[in-house]
Amino acid sequence: MSYIPVAVQMFTLREESKKNFKGTLERVAEIGFEGVEFAGYGGLDPNELRKTIDYLGLKAASSHVPISTIENELDEVIQTQHQLGSKHIVCPFLPPERRKREDYLELVDILNNAGRKCYEEGISLSYHNHDFELIELEDGRKPLELLLTETNPEWVKAEFDIYWLTKAGESPSVWLNQYLDRTPLIHLKDMTTDEEQFFAELGTGGVRVKDVLGKGESNKVEWWIVEQDQSKKSPFESIQDSFNYLKKQNIVAT
Repeated sequence: MSYIPVAVQMFTLREESKKNFKGTLERVAEIGFEGVEFAGYGGLDPNELRKTIDYLGLKAASSHVPISTIENELDEVIQTQHQLGSKHIVCPFLPPERRKREDYLELVDILNNAGRKCYEEGISLSYHNHDFELIELEDGRKPLELLLTETNPEWVKAEFDIYWLTKAGESPSVWLNQYLDRTPLIHLKDMTTDEEQFFAELGTGGVRVKDVLGKGESNKVEWWIVEQDQSKKSPFESIQDSFNYLKKQNIVAT
Protein backbone atom coordinates (compact mmCIF):
# COMPACT_ATOMS: atom_id res chain seq x y z
CA MET A 1 0.00 0.00 0.00
CA SER A 2 1.41 3.39 -0.99
CA TYR A 3 2.07 5.90 1.75
CA ILE A 4 0.04 9.12 1.80
CA PRO A 5 1.33 12.01 3.94
CA VAL A 6 -0.91 14.07 6.24
CA ALA A 7 -1.14 17.87 6.34
CA VAL A 8 -3.24 20.33 8.31
CA GLN A 9 -5.28 23.14 6.77
CA MET A 10 -4.03 26.33 8.40
CA PHE A 11 -7.53 27.83 8.43
CA THR A 12 -8.09 25.58 11.46
CA LEU A 13 -5.40 27.58 13.27
CA ARG A 14 -6.30 31.01 11.93
CA GLU A 15 -6.52 32.76 15.31
CA GLU A 16 -3.27 31.19 16.51
CA SER A 17 -1.62 32.15 13.22
CA LYS A 18 -2.62 35.79 13.63
CA LYS A 19 -0.73 35.88 16.93
CA ASN A 20 2.35 33.97 15.86
CA PHE A 21 2.45 32.44 12.38
CA LYS A 22 5.88 30.86 12.61
CA GLY A 23 5.18 29.61 16.13
CA THR A 24 1.97 27.99 14.90
CA LEU A 25 3.85 26.22 12.11
CA GLU A 26 6.34 25.02 14.72
CA ARG A 27 3.53 23.50 16.81
CA VAL A 28 2.13 21.77 13.72
CA ALA A 29 5.52 20.20 13.05
CA GLU A 30 5.89 19.15 16.71
CA ILE A 31 2.57 17.28 16.58
CA GLY A 32 3.92 15.29 13.65
CA PHE A 33 2.15 16.64 10.58
CA GLU A 34 4.26 16.40 7.44
CA GLY A 35 2.73 19.33 5.63
CA VAL A 36 0.45 22.33 5.69
CA GLU A 37 -2.24 23.56 3.38
CA PHE A 38 -1.99 27.32 3.39
CA ALA A 39 -4.91 29.77 3.60
CA GLY A 40 -2.72 32.86 3.42
CA TYR A 41 0.97 33.17 4.20
CA GLY A 42 1.08 35.08 7.46
CA GLY A 43 2.56 38.18 5.86
CA LEU A 44 5.76 36.30 4.96
CA ASP A 45 7.26 36.49 1.53
CA PRO A 46 7.37 33.08 -0.24
CA ASN A 47 11.14 32.70 0.05
CA GLU A 48 11.13 33.38 3.79
CA LEU A 49 8.18 31.05 4.25
CA ARG A 50 9.94 28.29 2.28
CA LYS A 51 13.00 28.63 4.52
CA THR A 52 10.74 28.41 7.58
CA ILE A 53 8.90 25.25 6.55
CA ASP A 54 12.13 23.64 5.32
CA TYR A 55 13.72 24.31 8.70
CA LEU A 56 10.71 22.76 10.46
CA GLY A 57 10.65 19.72 8.18
CA LEU A 58 7.26 20.63 6.73
CA LYS A 59 6.12 20.62 3.10
CA ALA A 60 3.66 22.91 1.37
CA ALA A 61 0.88 20.47 0.52
CA SER A 62 -1.22 23.10 -1.28
CA SER A 63 -2.61 26.61 -1.07
CA HIS A 64 -6.21 27.75 -0.82
CA VAL A 65 -6.54 30.78 -3.08
CA PRO A 66 -9.72 32.90 -3.47
CA ILE A 67 -11.46 32.63 -6.83
CA SER A 68 -10.95 36.37 -7.45
CA THR A 69 -7.19 35.93 -7.03
CA ILE A 70 -7.19 32.91 -9.35
CA GLU A 71 -9.00 35.03 -11.93
CA ASN A 72 -6.83 38.13 -11.64
CA GLU A 73 -3.40 37.13 -10.29
CA LEU A 74 -2.83 33.57 -11.46
CA ASP A 75 0.74 34.11 -12.68
CA GLU A 76 1.78 35.37 -9.23
CA VAL A 77 -0.08 32.51 -7.52
CA ILE A 78 1.74 29.94 -9.66
CA GLN A 79 5.09 31.58 -9.02
CA THR A 80 4.43 31.48 -5.27
CA GLN A 81 3.68 27.74 -5.45
CA HIS A 82 6.98 27.15 -7.25
CA GLN A 83 8.81 29.08 -4.53
CA LEU A 84 7.03 27.14 -1.77
CA GLY A 85 7.43 23.77 -3.45
CA SER A 86 3.65 23.36 -3.61
CA LYS A 87 2.09 21.31 -6.42
CA HIS A 88 -1.52 22.21 -5.70
CA ILE A 89 -3.78 25.27 -5.82
CA VAL A 90 -7.33 25.03 -4.50
CA CYS A 91 -10.34 27.28 -5.07
CA PRO A 92 -11.79 27.09 -1.55
CA PHE A 93 -15.13 28.86 -1.65
CA LEU A 94 -17.66 30.49 -3.94
CA PRO A 95 -19.26 33.71 -2.67
CA PRO A 96 -23.07 33.61 -2.27
CA GLU A 97 -23.55 36.10 -5.10
CA ARG A 98 -21.92 33.65 -7.53
CA ARG A 99 -24.08 30.56 -7.00
CA LYS A 100 -26.69 30.74 -9.77
CA ARG A 101 -26.63 28.27 -12.65
CA GLU A 102 -25.13 30.84 -15.02
CA ASP A 103 -22.42 31.56 -12.43
CA TYR A 104 -21.43 27.89 -12.31
CA LEU A 105 -21.34 27.73 -16.11
CA GLU A 106 -19.08 30.78 -16.12
CA LEU A 107 -16.96 29.14 -13.43
CA VAL A 108 -16.45 26.13 -15.70
CA ASP A 109 -14.63 28.38 -18.18
CA ILE A 110 -12.66 30.13 -15.45
CA LEU A 111 -11.51 26.84 -13.92
CA ASN A 112 -10.68 25.30 -17.31
CA ASN A 113 -8.58 28.29 -18.35
CA ALA A 114 -6.78 28.55 -15.03
CA GLY A 115 -6.44 24.77 -14.74
CA ARG A 116 -4.82 24.47 -18.17
CA LYS A 117 -2.26 27.12 -17.24
CA CYS A 118 -1.54 25.40 -13.91
CA TYR A 119 -1.23 22.03 -15.66
CA GLU A 120 1.36 23.46 -18.04
CA GLU A 121 3.32 24.63 -14.98
CA GLY A 122 3.21 21.22 -13.29
CA ILE A 123 0.58 22.29 -10.75
CA SER A 124 -2.94 20.98 -10.20
CA LEU A 125 -5.99 23.19 -9.67
CA SER A 126 -8.76 21.74 -7.50
CA TYR A 127 -12.20 22.90 -6.43
CA HIS A 128 -13.12 22.47 -2.74
CA ASN A 129 -16.78 21.85 -1.97
CA HIS A 130 -19.10 22.87 0.82
CA ASP A 131 -22.71 21.69 1.07
CA PHE A 132 -24.32 24.35 -1.14
CA GLU A 133 -22.82 22.76 -4.27
CA LEU A 134 -24.98 19.70 -3.54
CA ILE A 135 -28.30 21.57 -3.75
CA GLU A 136 -29.90 20.82 -7.10
CA LEU A 137 -30.18 23.59 -9.67
CA GLU A 138 -33.33 24.19 -11.71
CA ASP A 139 -32.17 21.66 -14.32
CA GLY A 140 -31.86 18.95 -11.65
CA ARG A 141 -28.06 18.86 -11.66
CA LYS A 142 -25.97 19.49 -8.58
CA PRO A 143 -23.41 22.29 -9.01
CA LEU A 144 -20.51 20.06 -7.94
CA GLU A 145 -21.53 17.50 -10.53
CA LEU A 146 -21.85 20.24 -13.16
CA LEU A 147 -18.40 21.62 -12.40
CA LEU A 148 -16.69 18.25 -12.55
CA THR A 149 -18.60 17.05 -15.61
CA GLU A 150 -18.05 20.17 -17.68
CA THR A 151 -14.40 20.83 -16.84
CA ASN A 152 -11.42 19.01 -18.33
CA PRO A 153 -10.42 16.20 -15.92
CA GLU A 154 -6.73 16.81 -16.59
CA TRP A 155 -6.98 20.49 -15.78
CA VAL A 156 -9.51 20.62 -12.93
CA LYS A 157 -9.47 18.30 -9.91
CA ALA A 158 -11.62 18.01 -6.76
CA GLU A 159 -10.68 18.49 -3.15
CA PHE A 160 -13.61 16.65 -1.59
CA ASP A 161 -14.51 17.79 1.91
CA ILE A 162 -16.03 14.73 3.56
CA TYR A 163 -17.77 16.71 6.32
CA TRP A 164 -19.69 18.90 3.86
CA LEU A 165 -20.55 15.95 1.59
CA THR A 166 -21.96 14.10 4.60
CA LYS A 167 -23.83 17.17 5.87
CA ALA A 168 -25.48 17.47 2.46
CA GLY A 169 -26.73 13.89 2.76
CA GLU A 170 -24.16 12.51 0.32
CA SER A 171 -21.77 9.57 0.66
CA PRO A 172 -18.12 10.61 0.38
CA SER A 173 -17.27 7.09 -0.81
CA VAL A 174 -19.74 7.32 -3.69
CA TRP A 175 -18.21 10.59 -4.85
CA LEU A 176 -14.70 9.18 -4.52
CA ASN A 177 -15.68 6.14 -6.57
CA GLN A 178 -17.15 8.38 -9.26
CA TYR A 179 -14.05 10.56 -9.61
CA LEU A 180 -11.17 8.12 -9.13
CA ASP A 181 -8.54 10.13 -10.99
CA ARG A 182 -9.51 13.59 -9.78
CA THR A 183 -8.95 13.65 -6.03
CA PRO A 184 -5.31 14.42 -5.21
CA LEU A 185 -6.35 16.16 -1.98
CA ILE A 186 -8.99 15.10 0.55
CA HIS A 187 -10.23 17.13 3.52
CA LEU A 188 -10.62 14.81 6.48
CA LYS A 189 -13.27 16.01 8.93
CA ASP A 190 -15.83 14.51 11.26
CA MET A 191 -19.26 15.66 12.40
CA THR A 192 -21.12 15.24 15.67
CA THR A 193 -24.09 12.87 15.53
CA ASP A 194 -26.49 15.21 17.34
CA GLU A 195 -28.80 17.80 15.78
CA GLU A 196 -26.07 20.44 15.81
CA GLN A 197 -23.88 18.47 13.37
CA PHE A 198 -20.88 20.38 14.67
CA PHE A 199 -17.32 19.92 13.47
CA ALA A 200 -15.67 17.08 15.36
CA GLU A 201 -12.26 15.53 15.84
CA LEU A 202 -11.63 12.54 13.58
CA GLY A 203 -13.11 9.29 14.85
CA THR A 204 -15.50 10.95 17.31
CA GLY A 205 -18.47 11.59 15.02
CA GLY A 206 -20.63 10.07 12.32
CA VAL A 207 -18.64 10.64 9.13
CA ARG A 208 -17.40 7.36 7.65
CA VAL A 209 -13.76 8.39 7.88
CA LYS A 210 -12.38 4.82 7.76
CA ASP A 211 -14.15 4.14 4.46
CA VAL A 212 -12.54 7.24 2.96
CA LEU A 213 -9.09 6.33 4.25
CA GLY A 214 -9.47 2.95 2.58
CA LYS A 215 -9.81 4.64 -0.80
CA GLY A 216 -6.55 6.58 -0.69
CA GLU A 217 -4.61 4.29 -2.98
CA SER A 218 -7.35 3.64 -5.56
CA ASN A 219 -8.05 7.38 -5.77
CA LYS A 220 -4.36 8.29 -6.04
CA VAL A 221 -4.68 10.68 -3.10
CA GLU A 222 -1.46 12.67 -2.64
CA TRP A 223 -2.30 14.35 0.68
CA TRP A 224 -4.76 13.73 3.48
CA ILE A 225 -5.57 17.15 4.94
CA VAL A 226 -7.01 17.55 8.44
CA GLU A 227 -9.28 20.55 8.88
CA GLN A 228 -11.67 21.57 11.63
CA ASP A 229 -13.53 24.78 10.84
CA GLN A 230 -14.49 25.34 14.49
CA SER A 231 -13.63 23.58 17.69
CA LYS A 232 -15.09 23.35 21.19
CA LYS A 233 -11.62 22.85 22.63
CA SER A 234 -8.44 24.58 21.52
CA PRO A 235 -7.69 24.04 17.82
CA PHE A 236 -4.28 22.62 18.77
CA GLU A 237 -5.99 20.03 20.97
CA SER A 238 -8.41 19.20 18.16
CA ILE A 239 -5.72 18.60 15.54
CA GLN A 240 -3.69 16.59 18.06
CA ASP A 241 -6.72 14.35 18.69
CA SER A 242 -7.32 13.93 14.97
CA PHE A 243 -3.64 13.16 14.42
CA ASN A 244 -3.77 10.54 17.19
CA TYR A 245 -6.77 8.93 15.48
CA LEU A 246 -4.85 8.70 12.21
CA LYS A 247 -1.97 7.09 14.12
CA LYS A 248 -4.35 4.40 15.38
CA GLN A 249 -5.46 3.80 11.80
CA ASN A 250 -1.80 3.40 10.77
CA ILE A 251 -2.11 6.39 8.45
CA VAL A 252 0.78 8.27 10.01
CA ALA A 253 4.05 6.89 11.31
CA THR A 254 4.07 6.17 15.06
